[in-house]
Amino acid sequence: MRTLRLAVPALAVCVALSACGGQGVGGGTPTPTPTGAQPVTSQPTPDPTAPPTTGTPSAPSGVKTPKPGGPSTPPGVGATTLSGTLQGGVEPGCVLLDGYLLLGGPRDVLTPGARVEVTGRVEPGMMTTCQQGTPFVVTAAHRS
Repeated sequence: MRTLRLAVPALAVCVALSACGGQGVGGGTPTPTPTGAQPVTSQPTPDPTAPPTTGTPSAPSGVKTPKPGGPSTPPGVGATTLSGTLQGGVEPGCVLLDGYLLLGGPRDVLTPGARVEVTGRVEPGMMTTCQQGTPFVVTAAHRS
């Protein structure tokens, strides 16, 4: 009788774990799609009436492409411009400006001790390896 009391819960745990283990493994049954929907399996077919494209992407007409080391267009909606002297962070490769951790941008311009003006956007929820500063994604920077 005692063996039965131990075997039944153990069997229930094994059944539950085996049922969970088969889900989302990739080799099992495919995930059902909503009624009438088709899963996406390839790239969309190009429009035969559209002009041919080249392998090199280009900016739309009238839009200037930014030059390395400085902005060539005004900041977009939601962009912020900061200026000041850069400081090195506690971790290697981390650069701060007024409490913001600068991410991206031209590394030859964004060096500790340099006086710069940067344009970008604040990303407070972004995870980084640096242990300080509010993340700020740099879209353009130049020395001032």
